[in-house]
Amino acid sequence: MAAAISTKTIAAATSPRPRPRPRAASFLSFRPTARLPGAVAASSSGSRRCKAKDDTKASAAFDDDDDAVLDVAESTWDELVLRCKAAVLVEFWAPWCGPCRLMHPIIADLAKAYTGRLRCVKLNTDKNQDVATRYSIRSIPTILIFKNGERKETVIGAVTDTTLAKTVERFL
Repeated sequence: MAAAISTKTIAAATSPRPRPRPRAASFLSFRPTARLPGAVAASSSGSRRCKAKDDTKASAAFDDDDDAVLDVAESTWDELVLRCKAAVLVEFWAPWCGPCRLMHPIIADLAKAYTGRLRCVKLNTDKNQDVATRYSIRSIPTILIFKNGERKETVIGAVTDTTLAKTVERFL
């Protein structure tokens, strides 16, 4: 004789099991381990970290690395990029872009490593849409390398410091 099966048992057996939610990737926690050619290793006391939320300068947490990278706008574009005789690396970025924030310390290290041979600038695409449209920037971060006012290379997306350094070295 077959045992009676309750409707609760059937419902429990046929209901799908809850799946664990995938963890979101944290772009802010990534720090490249490889060193740029000619770069000086940072001391353990001088390591770059995001400031605490209660710090008065919390909004400038990513500005520590930007002292070697200039901001460029449409009004200064010709002077800082097109008329420069040295190679110029231009990062097209936006404040809301996680991969862009990932690239800031890499480009700052690159600017320090190639001081005098490479000018590094960054252009906020939200504030300077005309320049971004002129160079057909469709995704950010996009890095353009100029030499003697001429566009030489395009790098789209977040890349490692060694990949970016090898690309830049071809134009120095």
